[in-house]
Amino acid sequence: GRGGQRFQTETPLTPFTAANAQEVGDATDLPEVIEMSKGNPDSGVTLIEYASFTCPHCRSFHENTYPRLNADYIDTGLINFVYREVYFDRYGLWAGMVARCGGPLRYFGIVDLIYAQQSEWTQGSPAEIAENLKRIGRTAGLSNDELDACMTDAAMAEAMIANYEAQMEIHAIPGTPTFVLNDE
Repeated sequence: GRGGQRFQTETPLTPFTAANAQEVGDATDLPEVIEMSKGNPDSGVTLIEYASFTCPHCRSFHENTYPRLNADYIDTGLINFVYREVYFDRYGLWAGMVARCGGPLRYFGIVDLIYAQQSEWTQGSPAEIAENLKRIGRTAGLSNDELDACMTDAAMAEAMIANYEAQMEIHAIPGTPTFVLNDE
C-alpha cells in the first residue's frame, strides 16, 4: 500500500517515538487524539487497558477475558473502560490508524477484527501487512480511499505517538496488556 514505506524503523521492534515515526511532518499542528472508551464515563471506577495490536497476550485477553468483562461491567455501566494503544512497532501503529479510521463509534468493532485476525494480518512484508490491515478496514465498511487517507495521515500518526508517549510518562508500562484500575 501507499503507507507501507512511510514509517521508518531499524527493526520491527524498534521503540517508536515521535522523532523516528516518520520522515516528514510538523509536530506543532497535531490533531487531537480522541480517548477511546466505553461504558459509563461517570462511574467511580475507571479501568484502563494498555495494549498493543501486535501482542499475542493482548489478543488472548481480548478473545478470552474481555467479552465477559464487557458483558458484566462495561455494557452494564458499572465501569468506565479506556483502551490505550501501545506502539512497540510500526504495525501496531498502522492497526491503530485503521481502527480509528471508522471513528469512535466503529473503533471497538474494528479492534475486535484486528485481534481476531492478528495471526494473519501480521505476516509478510510491510506492504503486505498494510494491505492486510486495509482488508480488515474494508470488512468494517471503509472504502479504499478512506483507508488510504487514514493510513497516510502523518499528522494523526504523530499525534497518536505523542499521546502514547505522554501516557507512558503517567503510567510506565513494562509490557502488554497492562491494566490500571482507578490510577493503581
